[in-house]
Amino acid sequence: MLYMNYCEIQYSYVRRHVSIAFVSFLLLVCTSCGVYTFSGASIPTEMKTISVLFFENQAPIVVPSLSQNFTEALKNRIRTQTPLMIKNNPSDAVIEGKITGYSIQPIAIQSNEKAALNRLTISVWVHYTNNLDSKLSFEQSFTRYADFSTENQTLEQQELTLITNIGDLLTEDIFNRAFTNW
Repeated sequence: MLYMNYCEIQYSYVRRHVSIAFVSFLLLVCTSCGVYTFSGASIPTEMKTISVLFFENQAPIVVPSLSQNFTEALKNRIRTQTPLMIKNNPSDAVIEGKITGYSIQPIAIQSNEKAALNRLTISVWVHYTNNLDSKLSFEQSFTRYADFSTENQTLEQQELTLITNIGDLLTEDIFNRAFTNW
């Protein structure tokens, strides 16, 4: 009986240490090689730097702070979700683009011909250049929108929040296309 308890303890001890060793090994492989980050990004180990150029607003409707806020949101996403250092050219990769669309359209009309629901749509065109592997470079347009009501608040009262939310979706799309190939 005593021998059996000793064997069970030894087995438990070995199993626990093997599990810890296996998890440690996985964490070491996943993070130290620089190929995978926990954000889901696949970044080659040789890629160290990226340039994010200013996204000029060329939309028919121009919101003064949109270009600066969008460019900074994209830089912030890269800073917080990758080990890449953002710098001016030359760099291992470059993201550049322009804001090509900003529109507000009614999507639900009430009987009094007033819009019950509106849609704010923002479009950006992106050119991503991977200077280490040109096959991963791309040019693509991205569009996202948010629906809102002006029943309780005006567009002006909601606009900054709407722009921020749409910007988050757009930067996520760009990030995923550049670094996760989704």
